[in-house]
Amino acid sequence: MSDVTNLAVRHLFSLDADVAATPPAVVPGPTGTRVVVAVAEGTFTGDRLTGTVGPSVGGDFAVFRPDGSLRLDVRLVLQTNDGAAIYITYNGVGVPDANGVLRLKTAPTFEVGDERYAWLNNVQAIGIGHSDGAALHYDVYELT
Repeated sequence: MSDVTNLAVRHLFSLDADVAATPPAVVPGPTGTRVVVAVAEGTFTGDRLTGTVGPSVGGDFAVFRPDGSLRLDVRLVLQTNDGAAIYITYNGVGVPDANGVLRLKTAPTFEVGDERYAWLNNVQAIGIGHSDGAALHYDVYELT
């Protein structure tokens, strides 16, 4: 059995993005209320990856659960400063803290055709972040 008490990680990037001002689509369902929210714009910065979040080309298909927590289902396109497009998708959970800020834990994976970033196709990452509903921040780490 592996020792998972000390997972080895390497920082990939920090991501900051704004949620689109358009009201989200709301769909009630059996496990909670699905809210579809677009990401308006953003940036990501790291030692090996830097660029912008593709404006309004992705978003979160989240489910607000009856206990107040949030189930995340996110798809975004990241545009590197040197012209590569990276598709990122992640699931995760959000739990509101005492101030109403959502504390987010996610598991990103990537798809990229540009050979300079093909290494991302085999990366499993973890993301730790927060959101106040208008903006979000993540620190994303590669599991090594």
